[in-house]
Amino acid sequence: MEKIEKIEKKNKLLAMIIRHDYTSEGVNFVTSDEYSQQVAYMHHPTGKIIDAHVHNLIHRNVVFTQEVLIIKKGILRVDFYDEYEDYLESKDLYAGDMILLVSGGHGFQVLDEVEMIEVKQGPYAGENDKKRFEGISNSQVVYK
Repeated sequence: MEKIEKIEKKNKLLAMIIRHDYTSEGVNFVTSDEYSQQVAYMHHPTGKIIDAHVHNLIHRNVVFTQEVLIIKKGILRVDFYDEYEDYLESKDLYAGDMILLVSGGHGFQVLDEVEMIEVKQGPYAGENDKKRFEGISNSQVVYK
C-alpha cells in the first residue's frame, strides 16, 4: 500500500489518501495550489519554534466544496464516483489515515465502528450542499 494514494480518472484527481504511516521532514504541502482546500504534512523536531502569526484578509472564491476526513478509529470504506456518478473503485481507510476529497462523488460504508473528523469550507449549506444519488451495493465493490 502506498503512503500517498491518488484516485484519478483520466488524469483528473478525485481524491488523495495520506496513510497513517506517511512521513517527511519539515513542511510538505501535498496538494496543488489550485485546490480550495490545502493539506500539508508537518514534521518538526523538539524545540522547533513556529513564529506567532495572524492570517491576512484575503478574498477567495470557492465554488466547489472539497473535504478532508481524518479517521480516528475504525475502518471506513470509501466508494469513488466520477462527476457523472459512474462508480470507479473503493478504498478502505483506517485509524490515522486522512483523505482529501477533491472532485467527483463519493459514498461511504462503515466496516468497523468509526470516529472521524471532517474539515471543509463553510458555512454548511445543508441539502443545498450536495446532490444525492444511488450508490453501489456490496456485491459491486471493486478494490484496485
